[in-house]
Amino acid sequence: MSDASRRTFLRGAGLLGAGVAATSALGATAAPAGASPLSWQPDPDDPRFTVVVMPDTQYLFDADRGDSAPLDASLRYVLGGSEDNIVFLCHLGDLTEHGQPGEIEQIGQSFRALDRQRAAYSVLAGNHDVNSSTDDQRGTTPYLATFGPQRFRTSPTFRGASKDGYNSYHVFCAAGQDWLVLAMDWRPSAAGFAWARDVLGKHPRTPVILTTHELAYADDAGQATVSEFGRRLWDELINDHDQIFLTLNGHYWPPGRTVLRNRAGNEVHVHIANYQDRYYGGSAMIRLYRFDLARNVIDVRTVSPWLLERASDRLNELNRLEIELSGPVNYFTVPIDFTRRFSGFAPKPAPQPRPARELLVPGTVAYWRFDTGRPEGTPLADTDTVRDLTGRGNDLTRVTLPGSDESALVWSGEFHQGQPAHASLRFTGSKNPGRGAYLRTVASAPLNAATFDRGYTIEAFVKLPADFKDGQHAWCGVFSRLGSGADAGKTGDDPKEPAATLAISDGAGFQWAVFPLNQNAISTNWGHELPLDKWWHVALVNDGRHTTMYVDGCPVLRNPKTPAAGIAAPRTGGRWLLGAYDYDRTVDQGFHGWIGDVRVVERPLRVAEFMLR
Repeated sequence: MSDASRRTFLRGAGLLGAGVAATSALGATAAPAGASPLSWQPDPDDPRFTVVVMPDTQYLFDADRGDSAPLDASLRYVLGGSEDNIVFLCHLGDLTEHGQPGEIEQIGQSFRALDRQRAAYSVLAGNHDVNSSTDDQRGTTPYLATFGPQRFRTSPTFRGASKDGYNSYHVFCAAGQDWLVLAMDWRPSAAGFAWARDVLGKHPRTPVILTTHELAYADDAGQATVSEFGRRLWDELINDHDQIFLTLNGHYWPPGRTVLRNRAGNEVHVHIANYQDRYYGGSAMIRLYRFDLARNVIDVRTVSPWLLERASDRLNELNRLEIELSGPVNYFTVPIDFTRRFSGFAPKPAPQPRPARELLVPGTVAYWRFDTGRPEGTPLADTDTVRDLTGRGNDLTRVTLPGSDESALVWSGEFHQGQPAHASLRFTGSKNPGRGAYLRTVASAPLNAATFDRGYTIEAFVKLPADFKDGQHAWCGVFSRLGSGADAGKTGDDPKEPAATLAISDGAGFQWAVFPLNQNAISTNWGHELPLDKWWHVALVNDGRHTTMYVDGCPVLRNPKTPAAGIAAPRTGGRWLLGAYDYDRTVDQGFHGWIGDVRVVERPLRVAEFMLR
C-alpha cells in the first residue's frame, strides 16, 4: 500500500484523530485549515468508548536528550478523539528517565494541555520517576510536587489519593455507568494496600481497571507471567477483589498479556504495554482500548499519533513501520461478557414484566401476549382463547394442521429481555409433510376488515431455533392475512400469494410481502440473515406512503421506495394468522420457533414507542 493510500485508510478507519496537525518538519506542527479547536467532549452514554493507555515515556524526557513532540502529539490525539469516544487516559509510569525537576517540569507542561480542557487522566510513579528503592512513604519528590493530588483538584474524575499522595483513583462515566481506575505506586506500602482496599470497599459495585508500573513481564511470544512484586499485588489486592477485571502495567518489554482467575473464579486480564525500546523512545505510542458493550468485546490497537501527524513525504521506511503495530500482542480483541463478568459484584436487576395497559398506546387495535402462568410445555388447547388485550375482540383460537398433535403449539416461559410479557408460544411446524398448529382471529374480529389506509405498525418478538435451516421451515409465517391477492382484487405478481405476510426466508431473514391498497403488485421489505437461537424484535411501520422494516429498532437496508399505502383486505374475510403462512387460501405449514408479544397499531410509531425496551 502506498504511503498516501495508507494515510487515507487510517483516516477512514478513525486512526487519525480529529484536530490532528500536519507537519512539514520534525516536531513543527500546524493545525489544518478550518480545523476546530480541540475540546474534551466524550459521550458518557455511548456503549462504545475508548480508554487510552500510555506506557513509559522516559526517553522523551531524559535531561537534554529528550523531545516532548511525540507526547504532545499523543495528547492532541486524545483531546481530538471524539471519533473513538475517548473517555480516559492512563499513564503507566516512568514518565521521565531520572525523575529530575527539569524533566518532571517539562512533561508536566505537556500534560497541561489536558488540564486546560479538564480531560480525564491518571498518572503514577515508575521506578525512574522516584528513588526505586523506596515505597510510597518516601516523602516529597519532584514527581509528587508536579503530579500529586493538588494537580487534579479541577479534574472531573479525580476522587482521592492516599495520604502520601502516590496512590490515587478516578471514576469516569461511560456506557451509562461508572468505572474506577486505581493507579498504584511503583511500590505501595502496607498503608498503600490498606488505602486501596478501602477505596474498593467504598465502591463495591464499580468495575475496576488497575494500573501500576510493574505487575507482569512477557516472553518473546507475548506470554505474560506475574513478577515477584506482581505476585504481592495479586495476593494482597487483586485476587480477593472481583471488581478488578483488567490490569495494565509497563516497565518490562516486550509487550504481552495473560489471563488469570481470581478467587471468585472470574477472569482477570493482565496486560503489559511498553515501547521505549522502539524507534524514538517509543514515540509516545499509545494503546487504544475500545470497549464495546454492545458486542461484549474490548478491541485493542496500538498507534503512534506523532507519526500519524507527519506529512507523508517526511516518513521513511522505519517511520512507516511504527505508525501502527500489529500482531497478537499489539492488535487484538478481548471478549468479555460484561454483564456476566460483573454479576458477582454489580448484578443487573432482572427485567420486570410490564403491565398490558402500558402497551395500549393510542391507535392500538390488537395486542396479544402469552403470560398465563401455565407450565413450560403445556399444550395450547383447541378450546383455549388468546384474548386481545385491547378489548376490541380480536381474539385468537388454535387451528391444528392434519397429522399434527397438541405438542405442535405449547406455552413457553422463554422471552426476549426487552419484551413486556415474560412468556411466549413455542410452535413446532414443518413442511414436506406440512405439520404444525397456529392461531387465527375469530370470524367476528374487527381486525379482519382493517385496511390501514392511514398507516400501521405491526410488531412481534421472534426466536428461531438452531435447527431452523434444515430445509423444512423456509417461508413459514409469523403473521399473515388469510386470503390471496386475487381475493382482494389484485392481479399483479402472483395473485395466489397472501394479501399480507410476515414470513421467514430460507436464509432465516424476515420478509414482509403485502398487496397495498394503491398497487396491483406486491410490495416487499427484506431483512437480513438472522443468527439462530436468539430473540429478535421486528417492526413494520407504514406512514401511509412507505413501509419500513426495523429489526431490534434498526431500519434494514432493503426497504422499498415505491409508495405503498395500507393493506388490501380479501373479500373472503381477511382473518389474521399467527404462526402460519397461506398460499391460495391454504395453510400448508406452521411456524417453527417462538413468538412473543404481538401488537398492531393503526398508525406509524416512532422507534421510541416500540414495545422493545
